[in-house]
Amino acid sequence: MSGPALEVLRPGPRSSLQDLGRIGLRALGVPVAGALDRLGLALANALAGNPPDMAALELTLSGPRLRVAADSVRFAVAGPARIERIGRDGATRRLAPDRSWRLERDEILDIGPIEGAAVAYLAVAGGFAVAPLLGSHATHLAAGLGPLGGGPLGPGPLPLCRDRAGPGPEHAAAAPLPYGAGPIRLVAGPQRDAFTDEAWARLMREPYRIGLRSDRMGMRLEGPPLAHRAGADIPSDGLVAGCVQVPGDGQPILLLAEHQTTGGYAKIATAISADLPRLGRALPGTALRFTAIGVAEAETIRREQERRLRAVLAGLVPVGGGEIDLAALYRTELISGVSGPEPD
Repeated sequence: MSGPALEVLRPGPRSSLQDLGRIGLRALGVPVAGALDRLGLALANALAGNPPDMAALELTLSGPRLRVAADSVRFAVAGPARIERIGRDGATRRLAPDRSWRLERDEILDIGPIEGAAVAYLAVAGGFAVAPLLGSHATHLAAGLGPLGGGPLGPGPLPLCRDRAGPGPEHAAAAPLPYGAGPIRLVAGPQRDAFTDEAWARLMREPYRIGLRSDRMGMRLEGPPLAHRAGADIPSDGLVAGCVQVPGDGQPILLLAEHQTTGGYAKIATAISADLPRLGRALPGTALRFTAIGVAEAETIRREQERRLRAVLAGLVPVGGGEIDLAALYRTELISGVSGPEPD
């Protein structure tokens, strides 16, 4: 092994390198891909001292086991993952997520199950020394497009840009990320008129469960079928993350980061962009409820979420080597306006 790296001893299920995706290439048939949860990606990077859009490892359901093959490394995990550090003497210590930590050469970072969310993010200070593809480090797993051969993380060295962690204290988040709560908010889709009024009312009234066949491309929702007025097929047109397509069986598909660029099923609605991180974290089996809002309100919600995210990232607090009581920090409301209850 040459150069600083994290040696992957266990890759974890479908861990992949992700940033914010390949922007501006959909007209050429290149999908965006990128992180399912851009808020978690931004927090992990900020804690590690990186720009919020730097590539990090997206961990799905459980994380990897990594040995440090560098003098030292600063890292952070954003998301409710079980994290352990195994020292060179074999001693194991539990580490908290949503804060940065420093590891020394030959220490092992073992990230176990993610509890209560589908994904978490592992960022390292300085980033990974991996060449971008088409201007991005995002991995589109279904198409095999991206760094690391376009596939999930595998055994072997994962190169680092830095051999040594910089000086200074570690940092922790002093307020929760602004995911929002309550029903997932939808705006009417471009083919809303292709569905009966009862289908629209049913989507807003009934719960839909995330099916087990869901993946980074989209959520297959299970619930009462949504009826078309005259068939499900339309001439193929453009798609965006959050589109709710409805094929002939009436079971909606909510598209996520790896969605195709065009599609031929009618789209009844689109989930607002501010709710996509919450959807990206949602586990199979989760019951979702929906509510309808207008485009102007959706834009206002997105701007407010961005403002609150900037406040969270700007309000990271220095911590020592010990644990930090995050619940106590939240109660102190160190950052005005970002630690209170989420709006519905």
